[in-house]
Amino acid sequence: MTKTKRLRELISAPDLLVLYPAHDALSARIAERAGAKALTVGGFAASGVLLGEPDSSQLTATELAKFYAGICASVDIPVFVDADTGFGGVTNVIRTVKDFERAGTAGLFLEDQRFPKRCGHTPGKDVIPVDEMVPKLKAALDSRTDENFVIMGRTDALGVLGIEEAITRANLYLEIGCDIVFVEAPETTSQMRRICEEVEGPLLANMVDGGRSPMLTAQQLEELGFAVAVWPVASVLIVSRALESLYRTLRATGSTVSLHSQMVDFEEYMEIVGLPDLRERESRYGS
Repeated sequence: MTKTKRLRELISAPDLLVLYPAHDALSARIAERAGAKALTVGGFAASGVLLGEPDSSQLTATELAKFYAGICASVDIPVFVDADTGFGGVTNVIRTVKDFERAGTAGLFLEDQRFPKRCGHTPGKDVIPVDEMVPKLKAALDSRTDENFVIMGRTDALGVLGIEEAITRANLYLEIGCDIVFVEAPETTSQMRRICEEVEGPLLANMVDGGRSPMLTAQQLEELGFAVAVWPVASVLIVSRALESLYRTLRATGSTVSLHSQMVDFEEYMEIVGLPDLRERESRYGS
């Protein structure tokens, strides 16, 4: 089964799909070993990993396609990714979809923020008019070569124009053919419940640690009516804290011994990155 078809099946299944967060090939492999059925990689994490910068439209579509390709090649499960605003108009969206498909992703989402976008849980964002967003989504839907490739429409209208406009946009994006939609940054459980009741199709819940939305469990989100949930920044946030601890300890003590209990050991790391499989492949060819 293709990764695109698998992702589509997971979204339509009765149980909530948790897309585990990854921010590079190593975290993707660790998530897969931990039992993830599918992964997500967002622009917030990509901007931090590749640039050490905030999520603010600094990465190009080409840079992201290459980044995503490395992650997709490292795992056997579907990877769902962030395509920001599509990196321009209709023509740019078409190229983005084709490039991300070739990279091996199983789906992507496009958002209706005005370029340059901001992280959806930060102030100062704006949205483009509906009559600018709809052609971009239609172009994305028409340009995919694999009919199972998942296209999600995201709206940031709630924080700019209110919940009624956000729900209207979400339903419109479903009506024109999006497979799933995403209303960014509801601020109360009541808003989340209303979105699930009034949006007529599959919905994604975005659990941003430290963000504007209530942090609910997977079970609570499923009970509200969401089909998919993501914790997109969790992996890069926890790794940042672990690295801070490492560097401070090394500076203070001149050693990493006190941190050994927090590390995977050398042999386990070699298992994670697939050294035994590599050696087995080499032996088949007589190396």
